[in-house]
Amino acid sequence: MALKPPRLQAGDTIGIVTLGSPLAPDIINSGLDVVRGMGFQVVLGKYVYANNGYLAGTEEQRASDLMSMFTNDQVKLILPSRGGVGVSGILPYLDFSVIRQNPKLITGYSDITVLLNALAQYADLITLQSLLLIDFRANTPAYNYNQFFAATSVVSETRPIVNPPNMPLVSRVPGNVTGPIVGGNLTSFIGTLGTPYETDTKGKILLLEETHEPINTVYRYMKHLQLAGKFDDCLGIVIGECTACQIAYGATYENLIQDFLVPLGKPLMTGLASAHGVYKAAIPIGARVNLNTEANTLTIVETTIT
Repeated sequence: MALKPPRLQAGDTIGIVTLGSPLAPDIINSGLDVVRGMGFQVVLGKYVYANNGYLAGTEEQRASDLMSMFTNDQVKLILPSRGGVGVSGILPYLDFSVIRQNPKLITGYSDITVLLNALAQYADLITLQSLLLIDFRANTPAYNYNQFFAATSVVSETRPIVNPPNMPLVSRVPGNVTGPIVGGNLTSFIGTLGTPYETDTKGKILLLEETHEPINTVYRYMKHLQLAGKFDDCLGIVIGECTACQIAYGATYENLIQDFLVPLGKPLMTGLASAHGVYKAAIPIGARVNLNTEANTLTIVETTIT
């Protein structure tokens, strides 16, 4: 059974870590000011400001920061500063049994989804595709904060995942299925195939989104998932945005969905506001959701925090 972490409450302590690429100190500090301004305390990982080229410290250093947050009784939520690259490198250095004994909220997107799915699969922990520290800034849409705090602070038996106004969800293939939701960033998902941390999609609902890739590359990744059996195994598919993805050979993201995903015959919903888009729905990775493309709804059907 999936572990449900304790909810975030006013005045709690948030642990800040940098698990992939480095982030400029001024951007980190600006995000910390916003988090503190909301009334939260913060604890910084030892290597939050580390810069080792395209990585924020060694794999062992970044992993040790994350483990220290799970074992710190004061920390109630773990908030990575950003994604980038390199998150998969910390996975061999994590102790999933210790994490299982210390379930905590952890949130993020982009390359962080590698970690979120690994924690859901190997520590049985419900994780959250939602905000990073870089999203705590003055111009963050209210929708994003509403989604984040509804997911981290409000205990509910069910929670509909809804897009902001004027951004409709679109059901493409009819069906009604219920199962744990897994996935996230497509590029990051592909990077785990053939490794011990490959995400199991059997009996699950698969979530995918992408950013800044040409459509022919997105097609290549989709075909890779198909050949790896991930679409055969899954119950249904939820597709987020492909932000700033470039038209290639005259083909668009819409063409890819229509020509590649619709013929799979799986319940299919597209247009979810998530991750790299301006608007970010909060998706609990590892939690059971109902995908009803006949009613055009996506609903979390279990409590995800305690």
